[in-house]
Amino acid sequence: MTFRSHMDTALREARAAATRGEVPVGAVIVDAGGALIAADGNRTRELNDPTAHAEILVIRAACAALGQERLTGCDLYVTLEPCPMCAAAISNARIARLYYGAADPKSGGVDHGARVFTHPQCHHAPDVYDGISATASSDLLRDFFASRR
Repeated sequence: MTFRSHMDTALREARAAATRGEVPVGAVIVDAGGALIAADGNRTRELNDPTAHAEILVIRAACAALGQERLTGCDLYVTLEPCPMCAAAISNARIARLYYGAADPKSGGVDHGARVFTHPQCHHAPDVYDGISATASSDLLRDFFASRR
């Protein structure tokens, strides 16, 4: 089986989030065969919900679509390193592989900050692949915040 990145779809969701005035983060969940299960971008402002990060939204949607609380064998693509809340949700959902774009030294929870997957309390750690479309992801975030200053 040949690897196919789904970061292009996550970036499309991130751009859509930016047009809604949301921090431009997009996420996608695909099954083991690479079929798209869920895609979304941040909606914290739209939904007045601080937990409406792209990762949480796609985890909820994928679980609903599959009719189960675990996403064993599924992959998550996200444009920004997940925060600690999202990293915990990824662990609880039993996501197999996490692919992310831009690193988040300030608020990350995977390779920075809390490093959720390295804690003894973490019951499941996905395989993590960072730097996928990192430049495009970083540029989108930088341009979004520059436009607001």
